[in-house]
Amino acid sequence: MTEERRLELMEEVVKMLKTVFDPEMPVDVYSLGLVYNIEIDDDCNVHIDMTLTAPNCPAADFIFEDIRIKVEGIEGIKSCNVQLVFEPEWDIRMMTDEARLELGMM
Repeated sequence: MTEERRLELMEEVVKMLKTVFDPEMPVDVYSLGLVYNIEIDDDCNVHIDMTLTAPNCPAADFIFEDIRIKVEGIEGIKSCNVQLVFEPEWDIRMMTDEARLELGMM
């Protein structure tokens, strides 16, 4: 895969991540800063490392499945694996300014 194609797919993945919301928050998982790493291998498999705002979030399975379905729906993507990680520990400083504004934290 060319680097240009990888960048195009990365943009599409981020675009899709911005459509995934925690049901308890009006802000997408990407803007919340929950996504720590996105990798796309040469075979067009996507691996995402992300965390949650709380370790025992009841919506975790829903969020991960929503991500998987949406990312695998991108033309050219073969699979998507979402890995839950807890380091570094998430805090509100990881949110975008827009997300903090949306949540009334600015």
